[in-house]
Amino acid sequence: MDILDAIRQRRAIRRFQSRPVATEALRRLLDAAIWAPSAMNGQPWRFVIVTDEALIARMAEQCRCWILDNSAAFPEAERLAPMMRDPDFHIFHHAPALVVIAAPLGVRWGMEGCTLAAANVMLAATALGLGTCWVGMAEGWLNSSAGRATLHLPANAHVVAPIAVGYPQGEPEPVARHRPAVTWIGPGEPPIVEAGESPPYQPGPGLFGGLIHH
Repeated sequence: MDILDAIRQRRAIRRFQSRPVATEALRRLLDAAIWAPSAMNGQPWRFVIVTDEALIARMAEQCRCWILDNSAAFPEAERLAPMMRDPDFHIFHHAPALVVIAAPLGVRWGMEGCTLAAANVMLAATALGLGTCWVGMAEGWLNSSAGRATLHLPANAHVVAPIAVGYPQGEPEPVARHRPAVTWIGPGEPPIVEAGESPPYQPGPGLFGGLIHH
């Protein structure tokens, strides 16, 4: 698949088939991740791959409870609360695999490097017919001492990107992109400003209220 096609076709997937993801496919995602750029080629990332669905479910429940207990840390707490109070809510959307990318604390530009690696994972997954969802809400518990212990991460590791991975169940409609403001600065010419378009905020159907999928 052409890289530009993968960029346009990538979606945040929140409905997954029960079909497991083969180890070889996960290794291909890791191979794509480590080719991401990093500051001074520091390659600051560390990966944890979880394919034990019972463990993923337990982690999802721990994350849900942590969010309820630490709602003040989330600006979206009021909107999230009904969803998080639902004991059937699975924060990883019943994905059969979880790719967790972490960086050592204190490493300059470590988080940026891990973010670039995460983008490679999601684009490579699209090219392989897989779906992904970066579950930022899970980072709180995963960065607790209990979360790091569950992932067998050292105490100085910081989870940057927990990514649910699996085969999509259907394909979500793309969310419209608006044209950003762009300033062109060329040699010997005054800057040219292209005005952007800022449509009113319209949350996608699965952003908060539609996240509960069984």
